Amino acid sequence: MTPRPAPVADCELHAALWRLLAVAHRDDDAAFLPALDAADEALAEADQPLWVVWRHSVTARRSLLDNDSDAVPEQVSAAREALEKCPSTADTALAMAYLAHIEVTADHFDGAMLLAVDASLLAEGPAAAKPSKALLEAHRWLSLTLSGLDLEELAVAHALRGQHVAAALREPEDQWRMRLLSAQQHAELAQTLRRRGQLERSRELAVEAISAAIAARELPWGPEPAEEDLLDVVQAWALKCSDDLDGALGPLRRVRRHVQGYGGVWLRAYTDLALARVLARLADRDDDPEQGEEAVGLLVDAAGAFVAAGDRRRYRQCLLELGQNTADLGRPGEALHWLEAYRADTGRAHARAREMWADMFIRRSRLREAERQAALLRRHALEDPLTGLGNRRSAERRLGALRLGAEPVSLAVVDVDRFKEVNDEASHTQGDAVLRRVADLLREHSRTGDEVYRWAGDEFLVVLPTATEAQAVVVMERLRRAVATADWSDLELSESVTISVGVATAPAIAEGEDAEGPVGWRTLFDTADLLLFSAKRGGRNRVRAPGAGAPDDRAQKSPDDTPSDTPDDAPAGETQ
Repeated sequence: MTPRPAPVADCELHAALWRLLAVAHRDDDAAFLPALDAADEALAEADQPLWVVWRHSVTARRSLLDNDSDAVPEQVSAAREALEKCPSTADTALAMAYLAHIEVTADHFDGAMLLAVDASLLAEGPAAAKPSKALLEAHRWLSLTLSGLDLEELAVAHALRGQHVAAALREPEDQWRMRLLSAQQHAELAQTLRRRGQLERSRELAVEAISAAIAARELPWGPEPAEEDLLDVVQAWALKCSDDLDGALGPLRRVRRHVQGYGGVWLRAYTDLALARVLARLADRDDDPEQGEEAVGLLVDAAGAFVAAGDRRRYRQCLLELGQNTADLGRPGEALHWLEAYRADTGRAHARAREMWADMFIRRSRLREAERQAALLRRHALEDPLTGLGNRRSAERRLGALRLGAEPVSLAVVDVDRFKEVNDEASHTQGDAVLRRVADLLREHSRTGDEVYRWAGDEFLVVLPTATEAQAVVVMERLRRAVATADWSDLELSESVTISVGVATAPAIAEGEDAEGPVGWRTLFDTADLLLFSAKRGGRNRVRAPGAGAPDDRAQKSPDDTPSDTPDDAPAGETQ
């Protein structure tokens, strides 16, 4: 019988793990793959629960690199089972955070959220009392995971906590990399808040990002060229967010020339994305279509590269910005193509099981501070921050729970008419104000028990339990009239805001009735969405349901309503 190899000592396992994590976040396959092989070999015979978690995590990471996404859930499930046997330590927090990042990379958002919640519990609980390498890495991977979940405020918070741990450990390499991460997360959040119209806060975050980048350069550490180039990109991006467009352009062009020669796929894409954003702003400022065209070309290249690198979050960002930029260049057909691709990929990414929240609250009830953090995570995950309504994720959970066929239920898809013109002629800040007021009006004039959600952009969803088609049309006509007759004079708009509505109803099916069975909510939603398109094609500012006879049957206009006879170009709402 061939004897089994002797188990590897913990110190050797930790050494292999630190080597892997040192390059795991870098865009450098030449360094990462050998480190992955070495960790795989070291973990092969390890049988302690923590190392079993890492063995399955490393295998899952390799499956992602091999584009074998079907193998990932099995490895993640085995890792999660082993996690149940691990003590509450910083090492366990790190393993959870890294596994959560794998789930994000695989587009398994619910699983990633649960793991991130538990990892943050450990990283901010007793394990945080003593600074350690494991605690530092736990904060690093939590920050990267939360950024992938679009929880950028929390990503910044964990980057700052990791920065404090690195300062306590006094290792220049760790301090440098945590300052880089902090600068990057501040710049990312600044970009997001600028898009939402929060310009002052965006500039403040950009200044903090620049400060972190400058502080990193003052440390006695010589980073790898790719990391130094990434810091240059982040600092230039922060300059752009602080409105120093000319100061950002030159450094970004220099870095791009450099990384085109040697940089990895992800770093080239990230540089192209940052440069495209600067050029798009300059094109708008200088009325220069050539810079706008260059920005579109860079975004196309970046989108393809992000797909190749497995970064679907930034791929979706590229699609959204391609839609916006091509629309600004006067190419609505191309813009619609990119926005439909964005909508399809976003829907695919978020179409997951929604049982996570009950489990999350049970777990987080163990600690008082955990309850506070759970509430914050839930708000970010289920609430639209602009309007305060439930977001698409929340709406899909509700739709999945509908008892179609047991009683009548109606869905109404609502779209703000000519919303893109509001953004173009007024500003995105005014556009945000319109969306908030429309949300308030829909909520105020709905029936008790009806539920209003922001579905996407300027599109809302109203769920009307127990409502027949006739009842739903009456309610939605009341909502349509409330918006059309509202006072919009305090906003800088060329005309009053109106909405178009599509209504679809699933009737109750009596016991013993000869029917094929109730329709699914997706079919019901698609029917309402098509009727919304019909309403907009029919002149806007109207309600359309399947029972409508003539085109104007559902357009009971008040004297203040002023719909246009010109149809919209597409059924989807313009994106805010």
